[in-house]
Order: sequence, then C-alpha cells, then structure tokens
Amino acid sequence: MEATRAISGVDLHLELTGHRVRAGLEAALREAVQAGRLAPGTRLPSSRALAADLGIARNTVAEAYGQLVAEGWLTARQGSGTRVAGGAGAASAPAATRPSPTARPGRYDLRAGRPDLSAFPRAGWLAAARKSLSAAPSAALGYGDPRGLPELRAVLAAYLARARGVRADPDRIVVCAGFTQGLALLYRVLPDLGVARIAVEEYGRPEPLQGLAPSGLIPVMVGVDDRGAVLDPAPDAEAMLLTPAHQFPLGSVLSPRRRADAARWATGSGGLIIEDDYDGEFRYDRQPVGALQALAPEHVVYAGTVSKTLAPGLRLGWLVLPARLAEAVAAAKATTDAGTSSFEQLTLAEFIASGAYDRHIRRARLAYRRRRDRLIAALARHAPGVRVSGIAAGLHAVAELPAGLAEDRLVARAAARGLAVEGLGSYALRGHTRGPALVIGYATPPEHAYTTALARLTAAIQDE
Repeated sequence: MEATRAISGVDLHLELTGHRVRAGLEAALREAVQAGRLAPGTRLPSSRALAADLGIARNTVAEAYGQLVAEGWLTARQGSGTRVAGGAGAASAPAATRPSPTARPGRYDLRAGRPDLSAFPRAGWLAAARKSLSAAPSAALGYGDPRGLPELRAVLAAYLARARGVRADPDRIVVCAGFTQGLALLYRVLPDLGVARIAVEEYGRPEPLQGLAPSGLIPVMVGVDDRGAVLDPAPDAEAMLLTPAHQFPLGSVLSPRRRADAARWATGSGGLIIEDDYDGEFRYDRQPVGALQALAPEHVVYAGTVSKTLAPGLRLGWLVLPARLAEAVAAAKATTDAGTSSFEQLTLAEFIASGAYDRHIRRARLAYRRRRDRLIAALARHAPGVRVSGIAAGLHAVAELPAGLAEDRLVARAAARGLAVEGLGSYALRGHTRGPALVIGYATPPEHAYTTALARLTAAIQDE
C-alpha cells in the first residue's frame, strides 16, 4: 500500500509493503528516518491521526511507534508527543558533498562581472512586487506569450529608447533568463538563417565561445585594441558578437568609425551583429555611448540584462530583435522553458515604470565611481608601476603590470591572502598576446570589506 499524507503539516510519502501492516509501517517510517526525509526532532502525528490518514487501526500505529522507540529511532515523552530521535539515521545518511577549497572564491572577491549584491534595493523591489502583483490580472499568471509579458516589453521598449538609444518595438523584444539563455536561443536559430561562422572578440568570457559547438557554428576570432574590435578587413563570417560600448574585459570603446564600418558591413552583406550591452548604464568620465543597434536595427540584436544593474540572481534579460529573427527566437524560447517567471517580469516592469530603476542606477553609478577612484588611488600610492586602463565606464579595470611580474603567480599570491582576482590571460580566447595584467572588479566585495580588499591587492603586488 502506498500513501501520501499530511504529517505535522508536511506531506510524507510512505510505502507500506507486504501483507503485515504493522511491519510495513515500521519499515516505511524507519526508511524515512534513514533517508533523511524525517529529520531528527521532527514531531510525528498522533497515533489516532496517522491511523486515520492511512486507513489502518490505531493500535497498529501505536505498536509501530513503540517498537521504533525501543530501537532508538523515535522518542516519546508525555506532553511532547512522538518525535524522531536526535542523531537517528545520521550514520547512514550520505555525506554532504563539499566543494574543493581551491574552487571557492577568496574571502575578498575582486573578480570582474559582479555587482555589489549588498546594494540590491530590497525595499523598492518589494514595494514594486506588491503593487504589480495586486494590480495584475489573473491572466498574467498563466502560460503567456513566450516573448514575455506585454507589460514588461512595453516598459523596456520605452526605457531602452530613452536611456540607450535603442530602436525597440515591444513585439520585437523577447524576455529571457539572462544573456546566457538569450545567446543560446540565438545559437539555435542562426544556422537556419544561413549563419555558419560568427566573429568573436579575441578577449572575452569563454562561455559564449564554448556554447557555439552544439549549434555547429564556427568561431572566427577578431583582434581588439584601444578602439575596440578590429573590423578591417571585415571578418569572414555571417555574424559578429561584439561588446561595443565597453569591450570586455579590456574596457575600450568601439570607435565611431568602426561602429559605422560594422553597420555598413551588416547592411551591405546581410550579416548580423549581436550587441552585448552588459554594463552600458555605468559610465563616469565620458558621455554615454548609445547602442550600436540604432545604426542598423534590422541587422543588430541588442542584448541587455539586469545582472549588473540589479542582481544576476533575478535571471532577467532581453533581446531586441530584427523582424526576421523575432518569430524564430520566440518559438525557440517557447520550446525551451515555456516562459520566464511572471512575478519577476511584473515587478521589473513596475520598478522601471515608477522611476525606481533610474534612481537605483544613479545611486549605484555614484557608488561605483567612488570605488573605482579608490582603486586607482590605492594602486598609484602602493604600486606606482601599475598602469590602469578601461576605467571610463563599467564595473572593472585592467591593471597592466610592469615587465617581470608574472600574472599567474600574482593571482596565486592574492589567493593566499584570501583575495579572488583574475589575470587577463584567463580571458584570452586564442592566446594571451598582451602583457601581464589583472582584471579587477571593483563592485565587490561589500563596502565594509572594500578597504581591506584593496590593501590585500596592493600587498600582493608589492610582494612580487
């Protein structure tokens, strides 16, 4: 006999096997304790309640309880009921798998690509969640348009046009679970459009490159210099993946001439550009650089997320698509996960529409600029031989090391001091051709630990 019943407010699945009901109940309860499904201290229902749930005699339950108390699996006290004994099943429970210490980030995290999670606007987000959920029609909570809720797509179209210069139609926006999923959706549909080769900047995150293989797309590497991706001559590819507003990780901006060249290449050849605008809201010493998408909206996919502006754990991003791609990407999204969470979409729509998103970005921009300035000052004071670049925007800087300093050894010295930082070589996708450098994210750790993190960083450099 199999039964699932509510025990102490929790559903518990019991399998009562064999013809002897009492023996079957004892075995089922013993197995639940051994497997950890009934943790030590869990209070079991009264014999009357469990008997009613399982449709067996109360005496049978009482006798089973008594036997398990005698064996040490359960305890019974007047006024406290019957509970799982402390330590019961601990010896037979599988040991928890612990990550290797070498796989853990340092206590102080200066890796790039991470915002200050302690600055997440919890109160504002909760207020937006309450307001949006109370006003949402019931239909918004069902299986909806795979492109995303119309409320969010309309708000995003207006925001992106205003803040980033994107020419966005709500019907051409697909909401996705961050940039990683958005890129995977594009990789699925591009081969059907005749794309076989895609140009990728030679320095960047390895994940987009690694994701090409399942789709059969072939990467074509393009160089990067202080004016962004090198596009002359045009790469032998049908598509390009670029970070034009703030090249990752080198920090250069795609120059006006190269932006125009890229747009002409796309419109003239029918090619496609995927624009990863991963931190376009954060700029400090220069005027904002608008989206490349505005120069050729029918040939550029604009990709953005809240991973840097709010938190990556929200898993919210978007693609603004040319007409020829919109339906195919939406269909791929539908077969992938049937849609992104309505709750987060409704909340983000309200958060942006209320102006709270803009206010949060302005506060974060000021805080990150101060952190950047403290990083520059600390390096200038304690490691004057280090040249810092890529600092006009974004959440990270490149610290170019003097000749003779080994990148890998410095990363290891930092790790020994509890500091997680990455070398530029870890972002080289076809060989590290530049000098030794560190890629330093200054958005983390939290403010109270930032001074210590900088001190450990400069001490590690001085040790070299």
